[in-house]
Amino acid sequence: MMDDTLTEDVVGRRVDINGELGIVRFAGVVPPVAGLWLGVEWDNPERGKHDGSHEGIVYFKCRHPTGGSFVRPNKARFGVDFLTAVKERYVLEDGAEEKGKEQVLVIGNRLVETVGFDSIAKQQSQLNKLQEVCLRSCMVNCAGEKGRIAEACPNIRKVDLSRNLLSSWEEVMGIADQLAHLDILDLSENKLHFPSASPSLTGPFSALKVLVLNRTGITWAEVLHCATGWPVLEELYLESNDIFISERPTDVLQMLKILDLSSNRFIDENQLFLIAYLPRLQQLMLSDTGISSLHFPDAGVGCKTSMFPSLQYLVVNDNQISEWLFMNELDKLPSLHSLSCLRNPLTEGDRAAQTTRQFIIARIGQLKTLNRCEILPEERRGAEYDYWKAYGSEWKAAGGHQSPERNRLNETFLAAHPRYQLLCLKYGAPEDGECKPQQPFVLKNRLLKLSIKCPNQLDQRVIEKQLPDSMTIQKIKGLLSRLVKVPVSELLLSYESPKAPGIEIELENDQQSLQFYSVENGDCLLVRW
Repeated sequence: MMDDTLTEDVVGRRVDINGELGIVRFAGVVPPVAGLWLGVEWDNPERGKHDGSHEGIVYFKCRHPTGGSFVRPNKARFGVDFLTAVKERYVLEDGAEEKGKEQVLVIGNRLVETVGFDSIAKQQSQLNKLQEVCLRSCMVNCAGEKGRIAEACPNIRKVDLSRNLLSSWEEVMGIADQLAHLDILDLSENKLHFPSASPSLTGPFSALKVLVLNRTGITWAEVLHCATGWPVLEELYLESNDIFISERPTDVLQMLKILDLSSNRFIDENQLFLIAYLPRLQQLMLSDTGISSLHFPDAGVGCKTSMFPSLQYLVVNDNQISEWLFMNELDKLPSLHSLSCLRNPLTEGDRAAQTTRQFIIARIGQLKTLNRCEILPEERRGAEYDYWKAYGSEWKAAGGHQSPERNRLNETFLAAHPRYQLLCLKYGAPEDGECKPQQPFVLKNRLLKLSIKCPNQLDQRVIEKQLPDSMTIQKIKGLLSRLVKVPVSELLLSYESPKAPGIEIELENDQQSLQFYSVENGDCLLVRW
């Protein structure tokens, strides 16, 4: 802490005041009140009271009209060096050296009483054994005396320095330069000043594979400047930095596999094209960016794009996606097999959630996981079949015909349903009886008249039943168990449709409904045990 008469050169330094973090923007007198003051711009603008002015005089400027406060120097804590923070967190406290006496061992932020200086306490207190260090909110502000970190903690590989008092990239480099094995570094919530000149390729981050820079204030230009010093970086997290992607990475980030750009609200599809040729990028997180559209201009209907060649997993939760064309475009990604798209207008509208899931699966042919749920073969089959039926009338009106020679689909339908022709090859062209418009959702329209047969029991008569299409397979098994006097655990269900003779579809998932499996009026349930 500082006293009220000493200000030093504090402007620009990070500060902790009663657990709230900020940057000192001013140090001096603020008439008419006597004494010295620090003008602080808070990380959390709701913590402040003004914009840096007092009685009409501007003492400092804030990005937010309520982001500033004046505080007395003696309330400010400017932090400690890296090694001091490590010792405070991971070694025996002072005065705990004598054998046979009760001692206090600090492990993480827990106090553990011990008796004697046994081998376990020794091992935990030896800093040179540490490989992972968590110093979140420990007020670290610099590296300290050069060489001391390397001498005391030579084997550290993973460091969490989130929410500390680091104010510049040079301070971070001073720490990393002494950690030869560093491969994971979290700097989130440090408001850092980044250099404009590119660092040396042989710098302190030459072995770094994972870097977290969430809420640090870094710009895309600064990312590219610094990235020359991250030659083997595989994971980069840049959440909540107001990033605008302004240029294409050239000779940097070429090893990157995971990129998180979530909560950067200025990003749009045109900016994404600038990172579309990162050769090894496998996972891209774009949640809460406000993105609503996507179009790959190099790929026509039914073709694959050359962009994002290695992208396997895409996250677009909490956005403004409202058009099915977005999903159609995702089918153009050659390697995509996992998608998360929760809380978008498209998925939160009036359409039932299960139907939305089915239509997404049907539109993206290679998808294996949707919203963290695996897509099993029977779910894909049911989803594609439902989609195929739902748009049969539209297909026919657009020029579709059961005879391939007479099939003349217009461009509008092909653009809206680029996979529909493939589904016709897979399931056949829809017939007139399968092209009926969907009925309003009322109970009488959702009751299915079904035949129930037991193929292996010749003496068992055929049963006719009306069942709601929302009824789960588990409940149907319970009903059938009472009818055929067989335990539920022994029953195996499938069904066949008169529209597809000879094709039997297993009802494998007890938690799914008849609607999920596309069971229709007039179909036949087959029961075996």
